[in-house]
Amino acid sequence: MKEILIVGGGAAGYFAAIAAATAFQEAGREARITILEGSSSPLGKVKISGGGRCNVTHDCPDASDLVAFYPRGEKELLGPFYHFGAMDTVAWFEAEGVALKTEADGRMFPVTDSSQTIIDALISAADRLGIRQLMNQRVGSIEALPLTSENAASSWCVSTAGHERFEGDAVIVCSGSSPHIWRSLTALGLDIVPAVPSLFAFDTRDTRLRDLAGVSVQNAHVQIESADKRSGIEANGPLLVTHRGVSGPAILRLSAWGAKELAGCQYQFGLRINWLGQCSTPEAIDQINLARPALAKKKIIGNNPFSLPSRLFASLAEHAGVAPDQRWADLGREEAKRLADMLTNSLLKINGKSTNKDEFVTAGGVARSEVDFRSFAARRFPGLYLAGEVIDIDALTGGFNFQAAWTGGYLAGRGLAASL
Repeated sequence: MKEILIVGGGAAGYFAAIAAATAFQEAGREARITILEGSSSPLGKVKISGGGRCNVTHDCPDASDLVAFYPRGEKELLGPFYHFGAMDTVAWFEAEGVALKTEADGRMFPVTDSSQTIIDALISAADRLGIRQLMNQRVGSIEALPLTSENAASSWCVSTAGHERFEGDAVIVCSGSSPHIWRSLTALGLDIVPAVPSLFAFDTRDTRLRDLAGVSVQNAHVQIESADKRSGIEANGPLLVTHRGVSGPAILRLSAWGAKELAGCQYQFGLRINWLGQCSTPEAIDQINLARPALAKKKIIGNNPFSLPSRLFASLAEHAGVAPDQRWADLGREEAKRLADMLTNSLLKINGKSTNKDEFVTAGGVARSEVDFRSFAARRFPGLYLAGEVIDIDALTGGFNFQAAWTGGYLAGRGLAASL
């Protein structure tokens, strides 16, 4: 009987165990599969994700479209997503009696709106397949045992903080963003990319945003600027003013794609914002000139010709030099240029980051070059597999990080079973 060890009882870990057990069962072979979870209960991140609803995946059937949501892993995940993509995830859960629904933005949740539904389905499948699920087993080290004449393949030993030893023919590491597991893998000889935060909001003390918390813009264009130069890191989308600065999908996208660069400058950088999206400064001037006749006798502040929240427009106009009682008819050419520039080319000084309450994602982990993404096997260590956030792969919000976990777990479990 083959002994398989799974380090980590999260989404990737359970899916890897289930995939491996299913593959062994289909082949009529026996294997004992053991999940080692460090906490007192499994699937903790699944439990709290999506506000307790669990954003299982995203309605994105095409693998070439799906990979565009991964700042790190886009190239490597294309093949895996063709083998097990978002619709395969949907089909798997439906086969387990869990129906999913698609929201307007493409996110997919269980129809029950409860993450417990997903947890119950995974645990039920594991129980049915006879998978051992051991809690409070915090893994301390992962070691390859010397080859013997009786066993031509590598054998593995996983030791826990409680000094228990588990030996197996193969191990799948699905430990998420775990520093102590990364240290163990470093000791083993794997290359680990230092982890930095991803998916976070930006802090700023800019007075233009004072008292505007809760104000949102549906289609802003944002771009990171550092060392007085605009970077290639930019995004379009909704932007939200918070008590501490700015957040929303556009900002989270910047933080994801710029995670390592922003960590390198200690989160001190410039943020260019075009509050009008793709509207250029000359185009904004044209809109002002077109709107001015109809608004001539009205005050500029309080009569907004753009699709912007009135409070935001009033603040930007004030900082562009518009007087509180100034009428549109009295707006001079240079004043119009200043106003248009403020609307399309605001530069905010960012002086820190804030954790996005619904996300806890890092960029970093086992270097992607260490992994054979056909089976998620470690290239240099036969019998070692990796899946989920333990690898230097991360994604935007919307179910994409979970999809990487389902896909990696599935292919790791199947690949392991095929190799033994």
